[in-house]
Amino acid sequence: MQRLLQQFARFVLVGGTATVIDFAVLALLHYGFNVHYLTATGLAFVISTIYNYWASMRFVFDSPYGKDEKGKELLIFLVLSVLGLLLTEGLMRLLVEYASLNVIVSKVLVTCVVMLFNFITRKQFLDSGSPKYAKVIETTQDIEGAKLSHED
Repeated sequence: MQRLLQQFARFVLVGGTATVIDFAVLALLHYGFNVHYLTATGLAFVISTIYNYWASMRFVFDSPYGKDEKGKELLIFLVLSVLGLLLTEGLMRLLVEYASLNVIVSKVLVTCVVMLFNFITRKQFLDSGSPKYAKVIETTQDIEGAKLSHED
């Protein structure tokens, strides 16, 4: 449990810096350059996601993927991020257009929801410490052990 809390703290720190990048780009594009809020949200998301991938895989998660599998790792990260973006865009539209909330207030609320989604899904699919990967590693070791026994 302590490892999970420490990992979540690192996730929040990395996510916090990614969120600052996200908000800054959103505000600059929307308020500084009059870019439509959904377009600005998408562009801000892409920029912050590039940073988030690098920092998350370096400081938060212990990747189960080897150097030759980094493409697979990146693809999984991007798929999960796109799902987070779809959730972000949908919730932003709901809060801005239907609840008539300010763009930044909406973004704060949406960020809280999407942060939990991101941690849970990335922990499940990108962390060697997740129960899913522990089972895969254990099964792989059993298979390798059986092969060695058979070869003797």
